[in-house]
Amino acid sequence: MKSTEAVKLGARSLWNRTIGMPVCVSFEVTHSCVADCVHCDKGGIKPDPVLMSLDDYSRCSEEMKPGVCQLSGGEPLLRDDLEDIVRAIKRPNGLPMVVCVSNWWLMTEERYLSLKKAGVSLFSISLDFPDDRHDDFRRLPGLFAKMSEIIPYLVKKYDHCDIVLNSALTHANFNEIPGLVAKAEEWGTQISFSAYSSLRTGDKSLCITSPEDLALLRRHLDWAKAHKRESKSILNSDYILDETYGFFADGGVGGCQAGKRFLVVRPDGLINGCSMYPELQFKTRREAVKGFRATRKSCDQCFVAIRASTERSLYRLVQDNIGLAAGTPGLTASAE
Repeated sequence: MKSTEAVKLGARSLWNRTIGMPVCVSFEVTHSCVADCVHCDKGGIKPDPVLMSLDDYSRCSEEMKPGVCQLSGGEPLLRDDLEDIVRAIKRPNGLPMVVCVSNWWLMTEERYLSLKKAGVSLFSISLDFPDDRHDDFRRLPGLFAKMSEIIPYLVKKYDHCDIVLNSALTHANFNEIPGLVAKAEEWGTQISFSAYSSLRTGDKSLCITSPEDLALLRRHLDWAKAHKRESKSILNSDYILDETYGFFADGGVGGCQAGKRFLVVRPDGLINGCSMYPELQFKTRREAVKGFRATRKSCDQCFVAIRASTERSLYRLVQDNIGLAAGTPGLTASAE
């Protein structure tokens, strides 16, 4: 990211925090997905009977003026008109920073360049394991081999700064933190970590809860903090790594600002304050802020990336993103 873009992003994000507008909006452009991940509720192909128009996307972006937009799903690359959506979301000043969150099964070199040209600033790619176990977790045979080929190829040929990995930590993969970091370094890119929540699927077996596992998680996260001093491959700040541990150790993190600091726009244009509660749908941002927070004000059962990134104090926001001007993506590098 260029320094001028970083300044615009920082100024808009700080202003939105001040006036109570969302810092980040996640556009779920489809609820269909080519994968059927163990930890997710969006697997498989689903009908999207009513879709937002391009004018709707443009209106949402103009009304809420977020500094950052995520394009997610489901699998956003299923949308043949994704480039048109990106162009509709982009405002004349170059904002928002658009992050495309995808599993990359459908990615090609041509699509990558097309999305970059349309205005995608960052490609965030999910990675659960540093080997073929990723396929089993995503229930998509051949996915890891595809990623192993296309990611390092594009990183080397084009700009490594706009391709990053993200990994949701679960009981199944938290012991793989060093291996996941090593894989990011092997591919020439970076990785961020977030915390699994059982709210999506109800599967609490993927939570990290035992004293022994928590002790091992603490050691791995401390290793990650130390490794950051030697390598730029880990995107999370020390603060977010510590808060991620705290989420599992304490059984939650209070003070959720869902609906206020961030929100989700569904494929049909209705709004979720948080994607963990898809049944709570609202027609406007104001309704989402009031209605969702009245219903789920005390929820503490997730610490996903979009929440971790947007709820930091002003001091933490400045400290954690001080590298933005130097070209390090920092505001939201991974998925919800």
